Amino acid sequence: MTTTTIPHTTALQPELRYLALGDSYTIGEAVDEAGRWPVQLARALRREGIAIADPRIIAATGWTTDELDAAIGAAEPLGEHDFVSLLIGVNNQYRGRTVDEYRVQFAALLWRAIGFARNRADRVLVLSIPDWGVTPFAAQSGRDAAQIARHLDAYNAAAREVCAQRGVAFVDITAVSRARGAESAMLADDGLHPSAAMYAEWTRLAFPVAHRLLA
Repeated sequence: MTTTTIPHTTALQPELRYLALGDSYTIGEAVDEAGRWPVQLARALRREGIAIADPRIIAATGWTTDELDAAIGAAEPLGEHDFVSLLIGVNNQYRGRTVDEYRVQFAALLWRAIGFARNRADRVLVLSIPDWGVTPFAAQSGRDAAQIARHLDAYNAAAREVCAQRGVAFVDITAVSRARGAESAMLADDGLHPSAAMYAEWTRLAFPVAHRLLA
């Protein structure tokens, strides 16, 4: 009697779906696609054995919270994802909008982000708004760096509070943006937006939190 041995096969693990929501900082204004921080983050997670796809990005330069919300509504059905990141608000501050308005609109966006993550708040990651007031663009435009910092601190405090209420992870990238945001290597050619090197710093800070959420 002849027996047949069936070769052992290992099923491929399906890639986790990643949705990145934001503005110029998420779409990576002035950097190559590979330099965007959500793309860098996905790549870093894969190196550590987490099978995650490159992100689907819903973001554009200049978007405020309400504009991001409208863009999400106008997009084709986005479906469910395994991981969602959100970084939004700098253009609200740039346009002089109030913190109270930001809090309400950010909370609504966060609620949508949780929904995209299959209603799992523990699969959503929020990054703080970086401080553009330290950049050469701000100085050349005659902007008050101290005032920008105060406004952004208030915005970030509101976002952090909303995240805490919803049980969503919040990563502070503002400090590194202030510490290194004026360095030429950390800036794109426009003197305002981050370079891929600065996005790598954000990835470094976001990675351990994202890894914990997905491991």
